[in-house]
Amino acid sequence: MPEGPSIILMKESLQPFVGKQVTEASGNAKFEKEPLIGQTLREIRTFGKQTYLVLDNTAIRIHLLMFGSYSVDEQTNPDKSLRLSLHFKTGSIYFYTCSVKLADLEFLSSIDWEADIMSDAWSPQKAEKKLKSKPQMMACDALMDQDIFSGVGNIIKNEVLFRIGVQPESLIGKLPSKKLKELIAEARNYSFDFLEWKREFVLKKHWLVHTKTTCPKCGQKLVKKQTGLGKRRSFYCENDQKLY
Repeated sequence: MPEGPSIILMKESLQPFVGKQVTEASGNAKFEKEPLIGQTLREIRTFGKQTYLVLDNTAIRIHLLMFGSYSVDEQTNPDKSLRLSLHFKTGSIYFYTCSVKLADLEFLSSIDWEADIMSDAWSPQKAEKKLKSKPQMMACDALMDQDIFSGVGNIIKNEVLFRIGVQPESLIGKLPSKKLKELIAEARNYSFDFLEWKREFVLKKHWLVHTKTTCPKCGQKLVKKQTGLGKRRSFYCENDQKLY
């Protein structure tokens, strides 16, 4: 599943279509495409792993899920996987094997944009307040909670916990105040590192523990385990990451 930084890159690639009018719309998403024709793409907003294409009187919500993808100007996948295509005089955009839904413009004002880890509106204070209200939550689940860290995925989770020396099954309520603040700060820091490495096509070269077998600090074998309520893969070092 693409994480927040990858969605930012998608937004950047679609930005040239902002201000352009839809001339044709098609695909197998379950809503009428005809009303989209003639509307102008006013802006593109992202919230974590979600993208909103804001038109004159509606918004289109795109979530790439686990295996979704997109292309610009050329259809690269078969019609059966084409959820939506939007055509403009200057080119076209295509979305495949993903969730595509319409959203009321009013709905956008109800989104907690301060929870978006990549946003200028990001509020670490609000994140800390939400975390403190869930003392029994594991650190691995907390980082993956999209209401707290919208945009954080499994890669970011594993790398952040290694950076701050915390085992994934640590309870939020048992983390020292300093460690809690480190978790919040590094979730954002690593997300922007992820973005830059992704731009340079070197992201995997910078992974320290995700999908790795040996700790880069001490050389000890890493633990690979499904952790938390989500049972997502965690990679961690029992020597260099403390269980709280």
